[in-house]
Amino acid sequence: MGADEPRVDDELREVAESFSQLGVELESMGPAAALDAVARMAVERVPGATCASITTFSHGRFRTVAATDDRARRADDIQYALGSGPCLDAIVEDALYRPRDLRHDSRWPEYGAKVSSELGLLSMLSYRLGHETDETIDGLNIYADEVAAFDERAELVGLMLATHGALAVALAANQQHVENLQKALVTNREIGVAMGILMARHQVTRDQAFGLLRMASQNANRKLREVAQQVADTGALPSIARGHTSATAPAHEQAPSRDAPG
Repeated sequence: MGADEPRVDDELREVAESFSQLGVELESMGPAAALDAVARMAVERVPGATCASITTFSHGRFRTVAATDDRARRADDIQYALGSGPCLDAIVEDALYRPRDLRHDSRWPEYGAKVSSELGLLSMLSYRLGHETDETIDGLNIYADEVAAFDERAELVGLMLATHGALAVALAANQQHVENLQKALVTNREIGVAMGILMARHQVTRDQAFGLLRMASQNANRKLREVAQQVADTGALPSIARGHTSATAPAHEQAPSRDAPG
């Protein structure tokens, strides 16, 4: 075996530990913060990296959702404006690209000329992150200001980050989705309880009970869930302005007609 094998093993172990730490950090983050962390880790851990960004493709449009600095964002913007570049192709084709010298890469000649002359970025690594949610696809872009800045080891580290990061981001997105569903269930349950109270107390229909909740919410400029909680706690609606009472309140609670017998 080669004499430097222990050094390589130590480097890979360090990378694995970094990704493990990243996973711990991402557990408490939402999707946006997780993407920021992946971009930051790319600059910290991929040898030769100068800056990095995350591109999202959604509803036929590319946009940058995380970047370590303005130069990475501008490099992304050039690709979007031209409709051509390693980042876009990596996402669309589900491929990995490592252009060694963007000034002389025939695959993206216009992009290479602009990004090198305007921003001084000369080589790249571009990956498609291995997750898709709600018709959204993300890509990791790593930039360098040196020619051939990324060797095979850098490519491997970037690939590990893209794979691990994609799983972490997907987990964060799923956790947020679950939390949103839980909040929605709680809200729906509270509204249902409040409607049941109003239906029983005022002998109104389901639609009328919901109408009373909605009117009270609008009148008090409060969220429907807050009004529902108050009804569940007190058994009564917040006061409704007189001008609205006759329009929605149950018939037996409306003010008597002036023509009614005394």
